[in-house]
Amino acid sequence: MNDNDISEKMRSEMVKNAHYRMDESSRMISICLDQIGEKEVWARPNNISNSVGNLILHLCGNIRQYAIASLGQTQDTRDRDSEFSAREGLNKKELFAKLRDTVEEAKSVMENTPVSELIRPREVQGFSFSGIGIITHVVEHYSYHTGQIAFWTKQLKNADLGFYDGVDLNVKNSDT
Repeated sequence: MNDNDISEKMRSEMVKNAHYRMDESSRMISICLDQIGEKEVWARPNNISNSVGNLILHLCGNIRQYAIASLGQTQDTRDRDSEFSAREGLNKKELFAKLRDTVEEAKSVMENTPVSELIRPREVQGFSFSGIGIITHVVEHYSYHTGQIAFWTKQLKNADLGFYDGVDLNVKNSDT
């Protein structure tokens, strides 16, 4: 196997795993949205915290800015302040559709990003990242806010969200 084949295999594996993690976050957010009411989607635990609706808008803005605009080399049109200032707006179904569409577009960009763009540095939001750094940021940022959404949903409902119902999480690692 030559270096180009190895690089392409590594690119493909990284993208596949990023997609898996993003799909897991989407799955968990969907479960949370199913548990809360329309009014609760815009409820805030206090004046300095964000609602589930704000967090979903924020995720869409961040994923669009990093993955779609920067990695995909399109115009950055993000209005970050509006993500946090909203107090109402889209309903649960509309919010999840916006998130799902944003994530799918970002995954498409990742899938079509050549190795040369994964190692090229660029400026995003005042920070310098390679394409690999952008993908890493998008995945970890999505996961971070998914955890906040899950925590707030648990606070609202005082219930286990069942993210891994039917899965034995005590299975030991194996060499495969």
